[in-house]
This record gives sequence, structure tokens and C-alpha cells, in this order.
Amino acid sequence: MSLFESSSSSDAARFSCSGKTHCSQMTSCEEATFYQDNCPGTNMDGDRDGIPCERQLCNQ
Repeated sequence: MSLFESSSSSDAARFSCSGKTHCSQMTSCEEATFYQDNCPGTNMDGDRDGIPCERQLCNQ
């Protein structure tokens, strides 16, 4: 199983796991979501509700 199977093909083409682990390193909510869903060792969902970087990027 590939790291990208759970992501859309457009996200897989735009993003790759490159060691980023915190919201301050992300440029968009889409990037943060990709990292959270596909990359090991991320620390972007403090309240563990499934939405990364809520205060910085993914405020809904």
C-alpha cells in the first residue's frame, strides 16, 4: 500500500512527506491535512479532533 492511496491524486502530486511536523511549517490547510493523513510523526492536531492546524490554517 502506498503512502498516497488515502489522498486524492492531486494532493499526492503536490505534496510529499519531507520531514515537516508542525503547523508553522505548512503553507495551507490542504498541505497540513495531507501531512496528517500520510506522514509519520506529525504534531498538528492538539485537540485530536481530526482537523489539523485549526487556529492557523484550517479554521472552520
